[in-house]
Amino acid sequence: MSEHAHQVSDRIGRGSVSVTRTGPRLYEGLNERGATVRIGGDELEGEHFSPGELLKLALIGCAGLSTDRVAARRLGDDYAITIWAHGMSDPETNRYTRVEEELLVDLGGLEASDRTKLIEIMARAIERGCTVARSVEGSIDLDTTIDGSPA
Repeated sequence: MSEHAHQVSDRIGRGSVSVTRTGPRLYEGLNERGATVRIGGDELEGEHFSPGELLKLALIGCAGLSTDRVAARRLGDDYAITIWAHGMSDPETNRYTRVEEELLVDLGGLEASDRTKLIEIMARAIERGCTVARSVEGSIDLDTTIDGSPA
């Protein structure tokens, strides 16, 4: 596989990203900070993300960033969380219609009322602050659970 440099566009600005083809059905994504990601078709072997996986990563990455400050304020800066996105595209319509976000964070050390309140605060933070979720609203049903509870 040969290496290809990302061609420069005169429209590059804040938020611009690019992909360049590095092989059959394989691309490299690049952002302005120099981070890269390999993108390819589901049928390919090797380490890469499919576009659908990147969509789901964008959703849950945004959920994490949206809830980070409110959770850290109540749980401490070193709190642990893992967020999963579950769901496949509908083969008949060739689109994602539903994605389930699962925020795995242990809130068991909180009083029941404080746990409920934090789940509500985190859900609101996602609703208000997650640009990606707001962008797909109306196109993808997004179900969220936090510490096993529907948000």
